[in-house]
Amino acid sequence: MRRKILTVHAVLLAALAAANVVHAAPSVGQTFFENNCAECHTVDPKMGSRSGPSLYGLLGRKLGSAPGYNYSEAMVKAGASGRTWTRAELDVFLVDPDQAVPGTTMPVMVPDKAEREPLIDYLASLSGPAQGPAAAAGTAGTAARADAAAWGENKPGKRHRITAAELVAPFASSSAGNGSKLAPRPEGALPAVPPGFKVSIFATDPEKGRLPVRAPNGDIFLAEPAKGQIKVLRSSNGESAESASVFASGLTRPYGMAFYPSGAHPKYLYVANVNSVVRFPYSNGDLAARGEPEVVVAQLAGTSGGHVTRTLAFSQDGKTMFVSVGSATNYASDIGAQPPEPLAQWEARHGLGGAWGVETDRAAVLAFDPDGGNRRTYATGLRNCVGMLVYPGTGELMCSVNERDELGDNLPPDYVTRVKKGGFYGWPWYYIGDHEEPRLKGVRPDLKGKAIVPDTLLQAHSAPLGMVVYHAPAGAKHAFPREFEGDIFLALHGSWNRGTRTGYKLVRVFMKKGVPTGEYEDFMTGMVLSDRDVWGRPAAVTVAADGALLVADDGGGVIWRIAPAR
Repeated sequence: MRRKILTVHAVLLAALAAANVVHAAPSVGQTFFENNCAECHTVDPKMGSRSGPSLYGLLGRKLGSAPGYNYSEAMVKAGASGRTWTRAELDVFLVDPDQAVPGTTMPVMVPDKAEREPLIDYLASLSGPAQGPAAAAGTAGTAARADAAAWGENKPGKRHRITAAELVAPFASSSAGNGSKLAPRPEGALPAVPPGFKVSIFATDPEKGRLPVRAPNGDIFLAEPAKGQIKVLRSSNGESAESASVFASGLTRPYGMAFYPSGAHPKYLYVANVNSVVRFPYSNGDLAARGEPEVVVAQLAGTSGGHVTRTLAFSQDGKTMFVSVGSATNYASDIGAQPPEPLAQWEARHGLGGAWGVETDRAAVLAFDPDGGNRRTYATGLRNCVGMLVYPGTGELMCSVNERDELGDNLPPDYVTRVKKGGFYGWPWYYIGDHEEPRLKGVRPDLKGKAIVPDTLLQAHSAPLGMVVYHAPAGAKHAFPREFEGDIFLALHGSWNRGTRTGYKLVRVFMKKGVPTGEYEDFMTGMVLSDRDVWGRPAAVTVAADGALLVADDGGGVIWRIAPAR
C-alpha cells in the first residue's frame, strides 16, 4: 500500500514540475490573492462570482457592476454615481472598505501598503471584460418551488434529517454563484418564531458584530471583526441593551472569546485574533480593558487568508484551550502531492490527514495549555469549524462546520458533530466519511476508511456559524420550556453556492443525553424577501442571563431577542 501511495505522489509531483516549466512563478500579488482572496473571489474570465464578485477585468469598470453578482445597495449607488475602479480607487478601498463605501459588505481590509500594492498590480494585469454569466431572471423562483431545501420552504417547526446514504454524486448540478443582496428590513417586519415565543430587538448594531458571549454578570460581549474591536452591551431589564461601550480596540479581526477560568469570577477574557490569541485581565462588570492585551499564542498558522474566524473554548476541567482554524482554500487544490517531510513524520506532528503548504495547521482544531504552551493538534479535516463549544456534562468538544464548495447544489452537507481527540473528518481528501473529493482523486487512498462521519448533517451550503447549548441560567425569568434543555441552537448564515438559496435562519439541533440525534428543525426564519434579496443573516447565538436567546444578525445589524410569550 505504501509503495502505491508513493507512486501516486511521484506521478503528481512530476506533473507539477512539468507545469512549473511552462508557467512562470506567481508574482507576489498573485500569491497574496491566492492566499487571502481566492476563497471569495475568482479571476477566471470564464467563471462567474463566488461569495464575492469576479475580479477579472476589475480596473476600468464601474463599482458594483460585475455581471451576475448581487451587490449591496451601497456598491450599486457608488457605481451609479460614476465611480470607477482605478488604482487610486482600489488603493483607498482596500485600506478600509467601509470607510471608502459606507455600507459595503466587503469585510476584509489590506492596510499594509507592502501587501496592497502588489495585489493591485496583479489585479490590474487581469484585463478584459468579465465573462461570467449573468443570473438568468426568473429561473431561480421556479427551481425554489420544487426544492424542499429552498428558502421558500423554511418555517418554524419544519424538521430535517439528512443521511450519508442519500448523498448525490459530485457535479449532479452546476456550481452556482448566487450570493444574496442585502435589502432594508421592511417596516414592521420581524423574523418568524414558533407559537409560544416572541421576537424583539435587543440592540441595533451598525458595526454588524458576529459573535455574542455572555459574561458572568450578564453583560453581552460582542466581537466586531471588521472594526477590530470588542463591544460590551449592558441591559438592566434584559429586554433591550441600554448601553454599548468599546471594551478593546486595535485587534486584528477578533472573533472567538472565552472567559477564564469558568464560573462566577473569571480573571481573564481570552480573544482569538485572525492569527494569534491574546487575553485581557477581567473582573466582573468591567466595561473597558484594564490594560494592553497579553499575547498567549503569537501565531496560530503560517497563513491567515481564506477563512478568518477563530473560535475559542476551554475544556471542562480548564486545563486545555481549544482554537479552531479554518482552511485557507476551498479544497487545497495547489498544495502539491506530498508534505515537505516524510508523511508519517508530518502526520505525527500535524495529525492524521493534516494538509500542508498554505494549509499547514489549517482546517483543524488546535489545543494549548491556558498559558499558550504545549501546542498540539487535537483534530483535523474540519474545513471551517466556526461554531465550537464544550458540551456541558459530557465535556465533549463540538463543532459546526462549513464544508467545501463548487461540487453542486446539494453536496457536500455542512454539519454539526462531536469532535474526537485525534479524529480526522475528511477535508480536503474526503467528505462525509469515505466520499473521495473528485478533484483530488487518488492523492490519499491511504485515508480511505479513516474519516469520521459527522453526527448531524445539514443542507449543503447553509453556512453554519455560531452555536450555543440551551441551558437556562439559575433563576432565569424567561427560561424556555424544559424540553429545550440540552439542545443546540445554531445560526445558518445562508448560501451563495446554491442555485436556490438556503439557510438564513436559526435552527434547533436535537440532542439526547449529550449525543446529536441527527435531526434539526427550523426555529427562526423569515429573513429572505425573494430569490435575490434578504434582510437578515443570523451569525451567532447565545443565552442571556434571563434565559432568552440573543441572535446576532450581521446582515441587518440587529441583535434579536427570542423569549417565551408569557
